[in-house]
Amino acid sequence: MKTSSTTYNRRSFLKTSLLSGGGMLLSVSWLSKAVAADKLEALNLPEQWAQLNGYIQITPDNVIKLICPNPEFGQNVMTSLPMMVAEELDADWKNVIVEMGSHDNAKLGPQFTGGSNSIRMYWKPLREAGAAARQMLCEAAAQTWNVPVGEVTTKAGMLRHASGKSAKYGEMASKAATLPVPKGMKLKSPKDFTIVRNSKKNVEGKKIVTGKPLFGLDYRADGMMIAMIQHPPAFGMKLKSFDAAQALKMPGIKDVFTLKLYPDGFEQGGFDTRTFNDLLVVVGKSTWEVMNARKKLVTQWEPAGDVKDTMMGRGGKREVTVPGGLETTSAQLEKMQELAGKPAQQLRKDGDPEAAFKNAAQVIERTYNAPFLAHNCMEPMNFFAHVTDEKAVVAGPLQAPGWVEPTLTKLLGLPADKIEIQMTRMGGGFGRRAYGQYLYEAAMISKQAKVPVKLIYTREDDMTYGIYRPMYTATYRAALDANKNLIGFHVKGGGIPEHAIHANRFPAGAVDNYLAEGWEIPSNITIGAFRAPRSNFNAAAEQSFLDEVAEAMGKDPIEFRLDLLKRAKVNPVGKNNEYDADRYASVLTLVRDKSGWNKPGSEKYNRGVAAYFCHNSYAAHVVDMVTRDGEPYVERVFSAMDCGIVVNPDAAKNMVQGAVVDGIGNALYGSLTHKDGAAEQNNFHTYRMIRHNEAPKKIEVHFVENDLDPTGLGEPPFPPVFGAVANALYKNKGKRFYNQPFKSEIDKQI
Repeated sequence: MKTSSTTYNRRSFLKTSLLSGGGMLLSVSWLSKAVAADKLEALNLPEQWAQLNGYIQITPDNVIKLICPNPEFGQNVMTSLPMMVAEELDADWKNVIVEMGSHDNAKLGPQFTGGSNSIRMYWKPLREAGAAARQMLCEAAAQTWNVPVGEVTTKAGMLRHASGKSAKYGEMASKAATLPVPKGMKLKSPKDFTIVRNSKKNVEGKKIVTGKPLFGLDYRADGMMIAMIQHPPAFGMKLKSFDAAQALKMPGIKDVFTLKLYPDGFEQGGFDTRTFNDLLVVVGKSTWEVMNARKKLVTQWEPAGDVKDTMMGRGGKREVTVPGGLETTSAQLEKMQELAGKPAQQLRKDGDPEAAFKNAAQVIERTYNAPFLAHNCMEPMNFFAHVTDEKAVVAGPLQAPGWVEPTLTKLLGLPADKIEIQMTRMGGGFGRRAYGQYLYEAAMISKQAKVPVKLIYTREDDMTYGIYRPMYTATYRAALDANKNLIGFHVKGGGIPEHAIHANRFPAGAVDNYLAEGWEIPSNITIGAFRAPRSNFNAAAEQSFLDEVAEAMGKDPIEFRLDLLKRAKVNPVGKNNEYDADRYASVLTLVRDKSGWNKPGSEKYNRGVAAYFCHNSYAAHVVDMVTRDGEPYVERVFSAMDCGIVVNPDAAKNMVQGAVVDGIGNALYGSLTHKDGAAEQNNFHTYRMIRHNEAPKKIEVHFVENDLDPTGLGEPPFPPVFGAVANALYKNKGKRFYNQPFKSEIDKQI
């Protein structure tokens, strides 16, 4: 990927060259409105016109270009979002071209890819834009043909009238661009969809398989140098002194220097998490030369002590003290066990759970634990930056450009209109790239070095830097009466540095006496969103425990869950229950039927089931496990999802299948531990990932069919995989497992 040299400022460029050689350009605003572009005199656009943000362009030769607003890291939004526009536009899909746009906060808002929100967030805005463009084309044709607009019809990029008149969209595009934008357009009924709900191939598929430069690591610019940072060897440490004499003698090295990422008293945004503030930087001509020079640095480190940060977030400004010290996993586990026995914060209480447990004929109590997890995106953190006194251009893989821009303006002392944020395709994100500290580092390095630089993290840098999935624990208790009815439910969860408890989710609302509590332990090991934050542990523990309760009650695990959901629907307990009991039950019923649960034909398998609600969607899995070469192996999986209307079915299936493989791998193998503040795993030879031959032979995905607006899909399939694997392991091994990763616990018993 090359940066293009141009004298046009991005925002002034939008103002002065919206149309060229005829055609129609329609702006899609963040506030779900469409605005016609002004028709201007300038006709000679530079080639970079395709980098415009947030516009539908219909050219005279009937090509429709959409600049995708949201960053792409494999969830296929660059195909699915345009499908929604093309549907209401009545476009011919083969004439649609899609390109990733740069960040433009004014027109597209935060452009955030995360929280399983892309399709849900743009479902109406992009469809309204397509419908508005279609209506304007119809108006243009009606005026040209002197016929009522209601008599003009559209199909596959063509305009037609009963008189026999017809035209391609491109023929009417210029005239349409001069018309006012209609408001309040009636959108298609789902029964009339011809593009949405029909699978379309990934628009970047050919580029990916032929190795085109799409990713941040591919980015190149004239005069660009490579930068790397020598971070402290452990959390809780900082740089004391360094000697770069030998490093500076290495070939290709330009400079070695230190800088502070955030100045003292800096107010951090909600996603400005950073682990180390004092940076020791090596800048040189190539990655290899910088890596080798970095090894020649002579460094001394010292304890960082307590660090005070000022954070801005939803609750306003607050002071946070990050504790000093060098933390070790075994000591963390002991501390968690200690706090688990102490009073905690009450998150929700229904009925009289204390009395229910006091009077219970049987109490079931189990504790579940899970370690820190590293995101381990296949493309390590990297970012390009070219910062001068007048402007800044940054480019790379990023999930939340709108969240980093305010911080970048403060750090660089530049107004937002002097900062251009270009987004490349991401080699994985999973929440890690919602935190822009590596972008800030690149920008500050470029500013000090006075050259364009690409900051690159090695795999070891990436895995040991922090911003992990937190370390969690939770104790579940169930009270049964003499007839084995569930009369009380209690969950008490904690973590470092946060707990995972969602107090208002199932089975809240289905049990008369219910109590949820949480506690937390501060840490200097930084954490961040990790695919379905908190839910990825909560589902594992909760769904494992529900299976144990069902067994104690003598009930089938699926029927037990369905009974609870029936109670939650007919006679719900308490308020603020987050889930829809009918939709929850629908995925359980669907996965039961499609998997042939309790029916002949599956006797060879050890079967486990789990279901969960998060990010506005519902997921259920049946995992079929066997023993292969003496090891547990998930051979096949049946998945059921309710995420409303499925825009692109094949892509949606791929998303669920990926979540299943990811969940199995993390449940069985994922673990990051620490000793004296240092991560004990720093690359894939010590951090175990699922291998190709360990993936299931078959993952069968089914969707509940309804006409509800689309909800999330990137994260909801992931959490219940952990619970389904745990429940299958019980059948496979004849005992329950409570500590992730499960394979480590299995190996300890051999």
